[in-house]
Amino acid sequence: MVHSARRFYENLVPSFTIYDVECPDHSFFKFTDDGQYFVCFSRNRQDLIVYRPTWLSFSCKGEDCDNNQELPPQVKRFESFFTQLYVKPLASSNELICKDFFLYMESNQFGIFATSTAQIQDARGTDGAILGVPSFEKITIHLFRLEDGFKLDEKVFHNDCVNLTHNMGAFLYDDLLAVVSLRYQTIHILQIRDSGNLVDVRAIGAYCREDDELFINSSSQLAGNRGDLVDNGTNHDQPNSNNSFLSGIKQRLLSFIFREIWSEETDQTQRVQCLKKKFYFHFQDYVDLVILKVQFLDRHHLLIKFGSVDVGASRNTDQLPAFFAVYNMETTEIVAFYQNAADELYLLFERFCDHFHATSINSIYMNFISSHSNNIHALEQLKSMKNKATSISQFVKKMLSSLPLNCQSMSPSPYFDQSLFRFDEKLISATDRPRQSTDHPIRFNSRRQGDILKFKIKTGPEFGSADGRSKKYSHFLFHPVWPLALSFIQPSLFLPPSAVNIHFRR
Repeated sequence: MVHSARRFYENLVPSFTIYDVECPDHSFFKFTDDGQYFVCFSRNRQDLIVYRPTWLSFSCKGEDCDNNQELPPQVKRFESFFTQLYVKPLASSNELICKDFFLYMESNQFGIFATSTAQIQDARGTDGAILGVPSFEKITIHLFRLEDGFKLDEKVFHNDCVNLTHNMGAFLYDDLLAVVSLRYQTIHILQIRDSGNLVDVRAIGAYCREDDELFINSSSQLAGNRGDLVDNGTNHDQPNSNNSFLSGIKQRLLSFIFREIWSEETDQTQRVQCLKKKFYFHFQDYVDLVILKVQFLDRHHLLIKFGSVDVGASRNTDQLPAFFAVYNMETTEIVAFYQNAADELYLLFERFCDHFHATSINSIYMNFISSHSNNIHALEQLKSMKNKATSISQFVKKMLSSLPLNCQSMSPSPYFDQSLFRFDEKLISATDRPRQSTDHPIRFNSRRQGDILKFKIKTGPEFGSADGRSKKYSHFLFHPVWPLALSFIQPSLFLPPSAVNIHFRR
């Protein structure tokens, strides 16, 4: 039904552009997945500003009010297309809004935001923290009701590190939110109640079950009491419970790897040799692995990426070794383990990519994003890239480097539906990221109607002019339902837009 209705968009396209719109000095972020709200932040990263998208409305005098009619001057104002709902303070005096982080809970119209203090590079090692990871004195996850901007709840992490860039350190699935503490190697699972409360469900890391800590502490205390009875307190060599054990998740991982290697051979001699070569020789490498990223596959299973601290700090992770584990939260077991060059995992990703997106079944729009597992054109494009690759193993590593996928990182706009439109993904795509700007218009051709041009988007009124040569990066935000898009021209990735254009159907 949705696919049939989407064909209507082939003839309902953003055909007109207003260049250099008069805009408030905000940091524009994104539309919510249902298109009800447009989320922005103040330039000083202190305030949350939310708009309601509205359609352009104006009156004209006379009978000849067609597309040739000049638009009134006031349509060049941002407020002609958006109505401000509220401005709410979000960050405290010593915190800043994480301007690349926002998650939307469509069923309740809740918004999840984050603020943090400045990064401490040379953070002192504390009990349980791993070395080489920067620290933030305070990171706060905020839960807002977007309808009226009311703050419902918050979750604070002290002296911790959560990678909030492009939602990398958090993943939302239905009412469950996973947050990865890099510094303390803990996956915090929170539940968002309908009442607006953030409730701690479990913490996966040092312990896997809720009563693990109680059991270990009571066992250590019992062992200590027995030692006192034997030597009247002179034995001071009892291991510290904080240091003598590997973390619970690491124990699960090592035991799974051991059992997998053990079951490869039936002959006892061969089995021992195999364990020496594949397990004990790499034992310390496995012990040194750290949790880098996580995503939900469903309500019970997590896909966890393990690697070194260097992988977490590096921008180019394609060539660095990394591992993926599928973890069952209910049974606390690792059920699968892959290296980042595993053909088996790549084939699963190629054929069942939609399962890795793990969107809510209640989401009307997010379940129809084109991927190579649901769209023949996207699959053909992927196979073409694979055939052109000089090294298949490097291609597999590059493709798997995107796992686990960033939550809500793609636009559900029908104009990115590859069964309807063909466009150059080097210039524009469903992923919300700034790209190298071009002086040429971006063409959207029909897939079903003989590759004819349906519409094109230009980021400047005259490409090839002096103004065109000064453009460096362009960034596009498409409304998920309407034929409406915004384009931002940035002289640099770190500078505010020099021009904002609005593309819409007139």
